[in-house]
Amino acid sequence: MTGPLDDVVVVDLSRALAGPHATMMLGDLGARVVKVEVPGRGDDTRGWGPPFVGEEGARESTYFLSANRNKESIALDLKADADRATLLGLVDRADVLVENFRPGVLDRLGLGVETLLERNPRLVVLSITGFGHDGPEGGRAGYDQIAQGEAGLMSLTGSGPDDPQRVGVPIGDLLAGIYGAYGVLAALHERHRTGAGQVVRTSLLAAVTGVHAFQGTRWTVAGEVGRAQGNHHPSIAPYGLFRCRDGAVQIAVGSEALWQRFCLAFGLDADAEGMRSNPERVARRDQVIKVVEDAFERYDADALLTRLADAGIPAGRVRTLDEVYAWEQTASQGLLVDVEHTSLGTLTLPGPPLRFFDADGAEVTRREHRAPPVLDEHAARIRAWLDAAARPGAPGLDAAGPSASAPTASAPGPEAGA
Repeated sequence: MTGPLDDVVVVDLSRALAGPHATMMLGDLGARVVKVEVPGRGDDTRGWGPPFVGEEGARESTYFLSANRNKESIALDLKADADRATLLGLVDRADVLVENFRPGVLDRLGLGVETLLERNPRLVVLSITGFGHDGPEGGRAGYDQIAQGEAGLMSLTGSGPDDPQRVGVPIGDLLAGIYGAYGVLAALHERHRTGAGQVVRTSLLAAVTGVHAFQGTRWTVAGEVGRAQGNHHPSIAPYGLFRCRDGAVQIAVGSEALWQRFCLAFGLDADAEGMRSNPERVARRDQVIKVVEDAFERYDADALLTRLADAGIPAGRVRTLDEVYAWEQTASQGLLVDVEHTSLGTLTLPGPPLRFFDADGAEVTRREHRAPPVLDEHAARIRAWLDAAARPGAPGLDAAGPSASAPTASAPGPEAGA
């Protein structure tokens, strides 16, 4: 079980989704990820449900399972001297530490950034907050839907300007985790040149703002405020969801060449008044939608998708998640992985979205993944590793996988962050 990061040790102090998603990405790439959890209850998401799965007394939240594959778990009370000493032992041997406490919490625990980097100058610290570490509102708690609203995403999502909607997954958390992992990799690369670690910071606000894309420059450059307008693109037409006889399909006519081809396939006049160019069609979007749906009304979705494919028009259906995971294309891309969970047995999980190949076309990424851990599952093994590493003449870091488990402690943990 190897990967590009199989010589990297990550200490994961984060909870909920943004930080855990970042550390799961690093674990997918081979890093050894030690997840430090609150004794007695663990990561907040262990209690987020339903749905829960498993027998009474060994139930697991599917939310937790979504963000914690390829990790080991140890429960530590960071307010207790002995457990804080264990954490510092991990810090001494880590390459990366990830946390998403509110600003100031680690400082109050005596574990501020200065302390961490003084103990381990090569450490890369990833810190994720809701709205940033500084600025007039830097101390605000960050939760995904609040950030989606505050960062403008909900104003762009929905059936119209008066119908703001959240994205159907916690996209702010997920993006912050993705940006965080990206920053960690850049900092590790720079460490090869400088020998020094550093602090990487991002937030839910930064992550959502970072993907405004053309909607951002639409305002900053052109002075136009984008608004939600349902399932049709604000700058391209026809591009969106269109009704047909037994449902709907999506098409993306993203160039004038595609528009000509589309019109030829469905007997439309590509040069009709107001239809000749994309800006004209965008200005008359309602008219374009009617023209397209009139052409589609005699087709069932399957037949329509076949006709669109034959014409070379990008198109697709809207699948439910059960359909996505039953789709052969999904499986072919490694997007489903089977793991053996300590209490639940064999589980199928959504898999990592990256694959790596050598020059001969052979896949070289790790092919086996570890199930998300039960709380404190690897405490005995982690403590034994720390004890062995502390002995004089101890060999280098062992980044091997989990094995032993230990009972769960019960002391309370620190305040939760973003």
